[in-house]
Order: sequence, then C-alpha cells, then structure tokens
Amino acid sequence: MTIHSAKGLEFPYVFLTGMEEDLFPSRQSKDEPHLMDEERRLCYVGMTRAMKKLSLSFAIKRFLHGQSIYAYPSRFLSEIPSKHLNQIKQKYGATPQNYQADDSFNQEITQITPSANGQLSIGKTVKHTKFGFGTILNFEGDGDSARVQVKFKTAGTKWLISAYAKLEFV
Repeated sequence: MTIHSAKGLEFPYVFLTGMEEDLFPSRQSKDEPHLMDEERRLCYVGMTRAMKKLSLSFAIKRFLHGQSIYAYPSRFLSEIPSKHLNQIKQKYGATPQNYQADDSFNQEITQITPSANGQLSIGKTVKHTKFGFGTILNFEGDGDSARVQVKFKTAGTKWLISAYAKLEFV
C-alpha cells in the first residue's frame, strides 16, 4: 500500500521502510523546496496512520536501479525529537558480509525487445493527445502490448500501454 492510498485510514501497526535520502525524500525533490515540503507532508501522513506502533527503517546499503549503493538515513528521521524514538541498532553478526549470495540470481539479463515497427527507443520524443510532449524513458515488451514509460513536460512520468496510448512520434 502506498502512503497516498492510506490517507484517511488508520492501522494498528505501520511500517515505513526505505527512510533514506534519495528514496524518501526522493532525489527529484532535493532541489525543489515545494517538492520537499510535499514529501515531508507525505511522511507525516504515513506516520500518523499508526494507532499503536510505528516502525521506521532504513538500509545502510541497498541494491537500487541495478547497482549497490550506500545510503544515508532520511533527513525526516533527524527531524523527529529523540524523546519519541526507540532506536534499535544493528545486532552483532548481522552484517552483510556474513550472508551468502544466492546463486539463483546469476541468470543472464535479457534485453528488452523493441516493437516490431522499431519505433520504440529510449530517448525518442513523442506526443500524447492528453499529456502533450514527452521523452521515452523505458519500455517493456513489443507491439501493441508494449508498456512505455514516458516523462512528459507537464504531466510527469507515466507508464502507458502502447495500444491505448496512441503516441505520435515526433
């Protein structure tokens, strides 16, 4: 469940995970004060959904977007008065180097197949009747069943189904 969908609801126990810089708050909101305020408000909404217990967690090291990165705790955590926190530190022996890698993930990565007409390609500019002009960021599948991720200038980033999107290539 997302924080957006939890608005107006309450739960006995709430877990907010991924409380890391560049994740929550997102990297996109760092340079925009109004976006940072919106992320802070969402964090508050998430925290106030808990009736009995709220658990906040962050990872020091995370695999994100295909690479292993070191993360910093979210600035939102430091804004909570310490008297309201019960911090649980990492226990001895629970360090990442003590875990064995799972070989089941060592499979070949398959390339995304472009559509039959070859028009889908990352970086290509498209026009949508409702969302306007945008740039293809990603796509999955091919032909009419392809899913296309487009970053529109005014509407933000959207995932669209090729058959229904009626994208015009510019």
